[in-house]
Amino acid sequence: MPNLKPNEARLLEESINSDYKTANIRLKQGEYQYELAKAIASFELEQQFPNVKDLIKKLYGEEKVDDPQFTRKIQTILKKMEKNNVLKILPKNKPWELQRYALSSFKFIDIDKNPVVLATPQQIEQIKNLLNPTSNMQSIPTNKPRYLKIEILASTLTLGISYIVVLWSLLQPVIKPVVFIPAFSISIISSLALGKLYASKYSKSRGNFPTSTQT
Repeated sequence: MPNLKPNEARLLEESINSDYKTANIRLKQGEYQYELAKAIASFELEQQFPNVKDLIKKLYGEEKVDDPQFTRKIQTILKKMEKNNVLKILPKNKPWELQRYALSSFKFIDIDKNPVVLATPQQIEQIKNLLNPTSNMQSIPTNKPRYLKIEILASTLTLGISYIVVLWSLLQPVIKPVVFIPAFSISIISSLALGKLYASKYSKSRGNFPTSTQT
């Protein structure tokens, strides 16, 4: 998938989020303006901005790309579409490159008052997800709080058992190092682990409370 520059990504986001725009030209299926707009939309759904040769090749075939008269005709139509609020021209990356085109919106009301939609809702949603992958990650539920509770419970249980073993060893007439030392070590490790888990839980719970502001 192509990497868009920040200004290109912003332009694409604006067009997919735009409501219906008024176009002072006819966008009727079968006419040049509509077919060009539809082709540009298909490029943008793949995060690309086509130039005139890209559009000619896609719509009319390779042989038409080298026809200068036909190319000038398409360029004239594209210029008309730009003047009538359908297209925007992107800045050139290099001076010798051909101009690239972008839609001002994916939805228009043309001069005949007909609504024209150049992409399906599913296609729009897909490109939004590609442009904003972090929003999808935020919507995925996390099981970390549940795991944290299980870890706290396990550490508490281990700590309790180790304390019982330590106390039992101390109450015996003869303290057995084989029993006392491992139990005592485990109790210390469990205490430290439990402290860290509670600190983590406390810091997360504090982050959920809104901070108060004074007026």
